[in-house]
Amino acid sequence: MSNPYAALHVRDFRFFILSRLFVTLAIMIQAVVVGWQVYEITRDPLSLGLIGLAEAIPAISVSLYAGHLADVVDRKKIIVLCVLTLVACSITLLYFTTNTGAFILANGAVPIYTVIFVSGIARGFLSPANFSFMPQLIDRELYQNAIVWNSTLWEGAAVGGPIIGGLVYGFYGITSAYTVDVILVSAGLFCYLLIPNRKLPPVSEEQGIFDKIKAGIKFVFKNQIILSAISLDLFAVLFGGAVALLPIFADEILHVGKEGLGFLRSAQGIGAVLMAIYITRNPIKKRMGKILLWCVAGFGLCMIGFGLSKLFWLSMALLILSGMFDCVSVIVRSTLIHTLTPENMKGRVSAVNSIFIGSSNEIGSFESGVAAKLLGVVPSVIFGGLMTLGVVGITGWKADKLRALDKVN
Repeated sequence: MSNPYAALHVRDFRFFILSRLFVTLAIMIQAVVVGWQVYEITRDPLSLGLIGLAEAIPAISVSLYAGHLADVVDRKKIIVLCVLTLVACSITLLYFTTNTGAFILANGAVPIYTVIFVSGIARGFLSPANFSFMPQLIDRELYQNAIVWNSTLWEGAAVGGPIIGGLVYGFYGITSAYTVDVILVSAGLFCYLLIPNRKLPPVSEEQGIFDKIKAGIKFVFKNQIILSAISLDLFAVLFGGAVALLPIFADEILHVGKEGLGFLRSAQGIGAVLMAIYITRNPIKKRMGKILLWCVAGFGLCMIGFGLSKLFWLSMALLILSGMFDCVSVIVRSTLIHTLTPENMKGRVSAVNSIFIGSSNEIGSFESGVAAKLLGVVPSVIFGGLMTLGVVGITGWKADKLRALDKVN
């Protein structure tokens, strides 16, 4: 059996995943607190969806240029600037909890949406820079092991962040919750600063920004395996996610309050961490295409069950199971992209991936809010799960190369 800790022996990779752990913890805490704060201000499910939209619009708008930039500019410099921006956004949200800040929010949640919009710009640049910086820190044969550890710590933050956010907010108040957010994102910035710069790979031969961006898009759309893997996750997250509606489930359906919301928000992360730990010792080495299809289908079924559940423990169990399925999907997709994409094109391909996947989380939140407004909260979640199953069926039928994929080298 290969060494499950191989990537962790690399010093710079350890600082990289530690940085991502701190920043992701901060983002998850912030998501819980902002979601509950906006819901308390508006009492409107659509307002929860608008949080996602406020972040998705700028992230999508800058993604392609951000991917190009990650292939021609020092990736660490981009990362540091983006995380500095996230620190400033967290400090602003903390400021809104003071007397002066409360006055600013007296007429609605627009100032909060504005901060989220700015953070969306930063995260739009951060994602392709992070994605393309990581493989520069490790050898190629360690890619899957590094991806699993990266996913494990990210999911660990997805577990811990919502729990910390819900408990700190519930027991100590909103100011304390945002203070923890600021401390963690600042710690992430410090860890990034400890990683030495890496020399960029040779720039690809295309001339001009638009030609380079076009080449990245063309590469994705001509590679059926990458395109179908990305598309699967896009529609699963777009239709199958219920995260944006969790404040409503916690408050009105399961009756577990702020503290329960934190546990619900962390449930998928718990499942993902459990699965990631298993995969570190049992890497996915064959039947990657079929495993990906079955896991996305399993995710959709879990969302249908969650929508129907009225019991807190059952809802938690279904969210945990959905996180396990999603973790496999993320690891397979990331392995395919890292392995099949040339080094000098990873920023641009990652940008396309970010548009498909990263922003689909936020657009999926908006879709959930709109669907809940039109159909009702429970029917909207069931509808999303059914749509996910439909997408899996169509992809499995059309994408023969993905369906037949055994492994990548």
